[in-house]
Amino acid sequence: MNDSSPMLIYPIPSLVSTLVNREEEKGSPLTEAEVIEIRNGCKAIALPRDVAEKIDAERGYKDIDPVRCWEEWQEVRKSF
Repeated sequence: MNDSSPMLIYPIPSLVSTLVNREEEKGSPLTEAEVIEIRNGCKAIALPRDVAEKIDAERGYKDIDPVRCWEEWQEVRKSF
């Protein structure tokens, strides 16, 4: 671990997987309020950026940024 790597808030499980599952359960697109509520209630840990990048690489996709979750979710969900 590189001590100079900035720390990130990293949702576990990923926001992408959580939002995909919640949208499938709902049976219709999530609203912005629902996405924000899910983001606010998800478990997260602080990780150095380099560790988060390694997890993303192993997972096969980059998770969405919790700060821009609504905007990024609108782009990501097009692929599902």
